[in-house]
Amino acid sequence: MTILSSSAKSNQRRQTVLEAAVSCFARKGLYGTTTHEIAERAGISQPYVYRLFPDKPSLFASSVEFVSDLMATTLAEKLSEAAASVNSPENLQAAAHSAYTDFVVESDVMRFLMQANCATDEPIVANAVRACYAKQVMVVSEHIRSDEAVRQWFGDGMLENVVASLGLADINEPWARTLSGGLTRS
Repeated sequence: MTILSSSAKSNQRRQTVLEAAVSCFARKGLYGTTTHEIAERAGISQPYVYRLFPDKPSLFASSVEFVSDLMATTLAEKLSEAAASVNSPENLQAAAHSAYTDFVVESDVMRFLMQANCATDEPIVANAVRACYAKQVMVVSEHIRSDEAVRQWFGDGMLENVVASLGLADINEPWARTLSGGLTRS
């Protein structure tokens, strides 16, 4: 039987709280979510949340950093795989798009990222969101060396978030088809 050190247990609990926070914040945002809801979802006491994070905006910002790290890892892995097989700009751009789509297909992540954009009135959250964007742009830029292509990838991702959150792929109206590119959910 392996006994985890208190530091390892703390890191594990911190990750559990961040996962719970992403899920809760995705639904109600920074201001609508209580730390009690997050603690309950994480299976810990509310005071323990405050042992890990000094306040709710810090928890939210740490959740942005958590998602940012996961997204950067996913993007880097997929882009490295694509670069090893066929190193064309089109292939790399498609790999970046696919990696992002696969990452945000989980609606909590996509909705959380949208909530993060809405919570940037809090300076600590604004800094975390800017750092998240910077990290993703840096990772993608390492493989796709065209600023224009990186901007296109970033813009496509933002539009994809809107299309998914509004369920536009399921709306059979011209404006929705224009934004969704005619995609339908299966």
